[in-house]
Amino acid sequence: MVQDITPLKFDNTNQPDAVPAANSRIFCFHCREVLCSNNAQQIFPSWADLGMPENLTYLFSIGEEKFFLLDNIEEIPKNFSFQDIKKLRKASKLTAADAFALFTAFHLNSWYSQNRVCGSCGGALSQIPEERALKCEICGKLVYPRIDPAVIVGVINGDSILITRYADSRGIGYDALIGGYTEIGETFEDTVRREVMEEAGLRVKNIRYYKSQPWGMSSTILAGFFCDVDGCTDISMDETELSSAKWVKREDIVGQPDDLSLTHEMMMLFKNSDQNS
Repeated sequence: MVQDITPLKFDNTNQPDAVPAANSRIFCFHCREVLCSNNAQQIFPSWADLGMPENLTYLFSIGEEKFFLLDNIEEIPKNFSFQDIKKLRKASKLTAADAFALFTAFHLNSWYSQNRVCGSCGGALSQIPEERALKCEICGKLVYPRIDPAVIVGVINGDSILITRYADSRGIGYDALIGGYTEIGETFEDTVRREVMEEAGLRVKNIRYYKSQPWGMSSTILAGFFCDVDGCTDISMDETELSSAKWVKREDIVGQPDDLSLTHEMMMLFKNSDQNS
């Protein structure tokens, strides 16, 4: 999965006074695009590539390499351009470490860009040295990075699993499992039951936790569950959320174009096992 970068180690320790080296890599975003090299093996620019700008925010390190965020770029260097993150993933241009760095940087960029003023009093928010948080300069309110809980659900029916595709408006053209956000007052298990009923019209039982995954592109922490269909197996699909939903035999499971997601790992686990996961 995207966070599986062993033997490299991810370190998210807050270091607001960290100083970049010439080869430190810099993330600069525009909506859902990221600044990339058009021809170099190192896809994300270094500090030197960008002329060593000063308006940087330290993000994290992976191994010995430090990553920083550039809030705004005045002039795009030659041989660099903004590229759609989704297309980068589909083109398989990213190593596992690059993908994890990109998704996590996007998560932090979204948080920083959406929290410039205090939601309580309107005062300016600024970084503090003690922890990864923003503090209001007027009322002192602390704002922490937003992490939304969500579930990924493998619904099993004997030797088949429920495979879906998102509605065409989502622009995601590959197989997926049922998924959705946890609402206020819900347990993960309640979310599993509700999402499967809402999207496929099915009741489930024997809900069992599998594994979790950070997914920075949606600012979520995903919790994966397997469960069994309970009773009627006729699918009643929510056409506003999905373009297809069907039972697929394990030998016919295709998966996703890369091995970055929890969804893909869960599908492959079921495909390659002779037991219900």
